[in-house]
Amino acid sequence: MAQIVSSCMGGVRTSGDLVAWMQLTKRMKIEQAKAYVAQKLDMNVRDLTNETVMNRVREAKGLSSVIPDHVEYAGIAAKSKIAKLLDITIHSVDLYEKHMNG
Repeated sequence: MAQIVSSCMGGVRTSGDLVAWMQLTKRMKIEQAKAYVAQKLDMNVRDLTNETVMNRVREAKGLSSVIPDHVEYAGIAAKSKIAKLLDITIHSVDLYEKHMNG
């Protein structure tokens, strides 16, 4: 959480959680993490902090939102989408999928 706040990325309102995932899982510096996330989302780095743009992008890609009533994916489903989009391993997603697949 401190990484998200300190990077001023806005958490799930914008792309702060996605950038933080890259910093924590791939040990990327913030600029590298922002560039990676922007590339994966097919957008400009400067739009990563735009709430309006990111709300549309997160909804379109099933990445959850601060208003879960308006999105199809929330919780573990959204985390699974994030893991696939960013090509990272999220332990809770792996455990859930292992449990569901027997």
